[in-house]
This record gives sequence, structure tokens and C-alpha cells, in this order.
Amino acid sequence: MKKLINAPDAVVADALRGFEAAYAGRVKVDHELATVYRADPPLLGTVGLVSGGGSGHEPLHAGYVGHGMLSAACCGQVFTSPVPEQVLTATRRVDTGAGVLQLVKNYTGDVMNFEMAAEMAAEEEGGLEIATVVLDDDVAVENSTWTAGRRGTGATVFAEKLAGAAAEEGRPLADVAAIARRVNENARSMGMALAPCTPPSAGRPNFTLAEDEMEMGVGIHGEPGRATAPLAPAAEIAEQLLAPILADLPFSRGDQVLTLVNGMGSTPLIELYLMYGEVARILAAHGIHVARPLVGNFITSLDMAGCSVTLVRADDELVRLWDAPVDTPALRWGR
Repeated sequence: MKKLINAPDAVVADALRGFEAAYAGRVKVDHELATVYRADPPLLGTVGLVSGGGSGHEPLHAGYVGHGMLSAACCGQVFTSPVPEQVLTATRRVDTGAGVLQLVKNYTGDVMNFEMAAEMAAEEEGGLEIATVVLDDDVAVENSTWTAGRRGTGATVFAEKLAGAAAEEGRPLADVAAIARRVNENARSMGMALAPCTPPSAGRPNFTLAEDEMEMGVGIHGEPGRATAPLAPAAEIAEQLLAPILADLPFSRGDQVLTLVNGMGSTPLIELYLMYGEVARILAAHGIHVARPLVGNFITSLDMAGCSVTLVRADDELVRLWDAPVDTPALRWGR
């Protein structure tokens, strides 16, 4: 294993120190509880947004803390859920009187620990008002190594952005949560891997592929997907990713979509742009309009090679919320 680290058990703590130094004045880090907060807290009376999960998926979630997205992100160890104490403390700190929305990827540990934190917060004196939206957009498998039900993947980026924009508008908690649910209901994702990732604590790849193989439907922790398949040209890979996505909602001719072509961590941008070209071609052939594209590394899996595609069927309101100003370390426009 060759990695730019000091020690496997110090990766998250060391990375958070670097993250805070890189974005000083924009984020604050509680190093004891490995939680990132906005440096400019939301206005009083606006909904707070808390998300989080295992580290190793950067820029998710810490990179999306800031104006127009998250109020706080709880960072677990690599591929390990944050503990309830982290979530509870973050929930308390970001509440400005309008309640807190928890956005949770559908992984068993994440769901359990966020649920425990929400229950503890609600039971406190003057209990906090909390809403929770669980994201489960991955069409690859119904159940996996890490989940009961579908996994939460690329839709998380869209939910954090669109719900964050609604919160900035001063909407009540029920409305902000409803936006996140609409995103999840209208989002479908699927990913693939050309090569596995290597968790620092393991020191070795977490699965194996031959030189002429790829894994279709892989999860963001490297967990297996639908099948190990023969390596194919990018145009065929795009077809194999989009076919189950388009069939699952199903998407229809005339739909407009927010589209993410996402890198898993070590895929160069030249290949991601090439893949987006294939995705755009296929969508156009189906009469589906890309309202807004996003291409790059937005929800990764350490150093995995591969990509994922997410489509969100979007009405004009969701497109407007996507265009609303955002100012985070990893996503920024309109300010």
C-alpha cells in the first residue's frame, strides 16, 4: 500500500486538520468529535441541515458544508458510520429555532446512529424538532453487504444542495424535508468499478478484478454489485449504467433531469468528460433533456477507479433551487 498518510489510524484526524487549514474562515472543525460546521452559521429561524457518514467519500460530506448546503457534517472513520454523540452534538449546535433536517444515506450504521441521535434530541427538555430523510437511490441491488434496501449514493449531493437552498430561503422544516424527499423519489443512480479501492486500515484492495474485468453496480465502499463483467468500451458502459436507471423510475421522453457523472476517486477528468458525452448522447436519443450537468469527483470511494451516473427528474422548482447560490469548499456558484 502506497498512500500519503502518517498512520492508518490517524488518517481522518490528520485530514480534518488539513481541511480546516485549507478552508480557514469558511468552516470550523470540532476535532474531538470529527465534525465540520459552517463558519458563518445560518440565520436565526432557518432550518439546520446535518449529514455525515464514513470518511473516504470526499468531498462528501464535509466539502458541502457552507451557504446553500449543509450546516454540519459528521465524519466517521473510513467507511464507518459516525456515532450518535457526533450527530446529537451537531444537531444541537445547528438548531436556530426552526428545527433540523438530517440527511442520511441508506447504510445500516448511518441509519441506526442518526435515528438514535434524533430520538435523544427529541427527548431532551424542550426537545428539538427533527426531520429525517433517508436516501436510497442506487438501482444496482435491492440489498447489499452494508444495507437493508437500496444504497444511498449520488442523490445525496442533490438532496444536500436542493434542501440547503430551500433552507436558505427560510422555508419551514416540513417544506425543506419535502424537497429532499422529492429528490430521493426522483433520483436513480448506478456505479461501476475498473479497479478496487484500498482502505488504509486494511492495507490491501477490498476486492479483486482481472485486467479484462469490471464490476457493474458496485457500491461506494467497494461492495459487490450486479455482476463482474468483461471490460467494455465507454459507450457500452454508459448503456449498461443507464439502462437500469431509465427503466427503474421510469424516466420518460420529455423529462428534464439533473445529471451527475461522478468519479470514484482515481478516474481522470478526461475519462469522466468522455463518459458524460456518452451519457448525454443516450439521454438525447431517449428524448430526455439535461437541464443541468455535473461532472467530476463528488462522492468518491478512496482510490477506486470507475464512475457512477445519477439522474434526478426535475421540475422547474428543483432546477431553480439547483441554480440558487452555493458557497462550500467543493461546490460554489452564484455568490
